[in-house]
Amino acid sequence: MTRNLVVEPLTREAFAPFGDVIAADDAAKHYPINEGTTERYHDLANVDVGEPSEGGRALISIFRAQPRTLPFAVSMLERHPLGSQAFVPLTQLPYLVVVAPAEDPTAMRAFLATDGVGVNYARGIWHHPLLALRERCDFLVVDRGGPGRNIEETSFAEPWTLDLPSR
Repeated sequence: MTRNLVVEPLTREAFAPFGDVIAADDAAKHYPINEGTTERYHDLANVDVGEPSEGGRALISIFRAQPRTLPFAVSMLERHPLGSQAFVPLTQLPYLVVVAPAEDPTAMRAFLATDGVGVNYARGIWHHPLLALRERCDFLVVDRGGPGRNIEETSFAEPWTLDLPSR
């Protein structure tokens, strides 16, 4: 049996159950700073590193994602139970985002991210590792460091097929 994931446009409303869309657009709170030479797009994502007693801290990394060939078989997802994880592309290249709610990894949705828009996965949200398209893509990543195991994975006996509608 073939199970296909339908790719949707990435919007704040559609992605809200899974976390935050990170975009410098008119929907974000923004205002001028530095004597009017800079526009600040303020508080775009809820960075969650857990309770102070858990010893978490924010990490900033760069992930370099190799492009995936489509159609692509989605056979696993991962999640981070101790904190959020944000991905902001350092280019304008499109990439795919596959997510599922914390309570049901099989209730997947797929989104096409374009124009340098990033995502922040809320704590415990299932997601597929980076899915760059066409060429290598670097991402600025903000996630949790510190004690405790902050990754869980699940695999599917029957994968879903992920492809772009225009193919």
